[in-house]
Amino acid sequence: MSDQQPFDMNALLQQAQEMGQQLMAAQQSAASETFEGQAGGGAVKIEVTGGFEFQSVTISPAAVDPNDVEMLQDLVLAALNDAVSQIGRDGGMDLGGMDLGGLDLGGLLGGGAGGLGDLLGGGPDALPSADED
Repeated sequence: MSDQQPFDMNALLQQAQEMGQQLMAAQQSAASETFEGQAGGGAVKIEVTGGFEFQSVTISPAAVDPNDVEMLQDLVLAALNDAVSQIGRDGGMDLGGMDLGGLDLGGLLGGGAGGLGDLLGGGPDALPSADED
């Protein structure tokens, strides 16, 4: 007999629910913040909320060259990408603000007593094969 605690599905579900609540709170917080993306040393600036509502586009007259429209298009695209990356980096969208250190899967993948292998009838160290009944 093993000294390990049996798998507690209720505890796992509780942890998942708490993580979901933390994620929603982080998304709501980011949605209310404004982020600015820049390109061309600030020649093109784009403001966007964490909820992906684009607020403004500012283009320096020095960036407007009628003979090189492609460059302006590239600058706008680069500023958009920079703004979106700001949301991901600063808006908590990478889950960096969430504490996952306490997550205990309890041998969920069959690595110990009470894991998914046990739940499926394959014992604590193995999942059942496809040809088993």
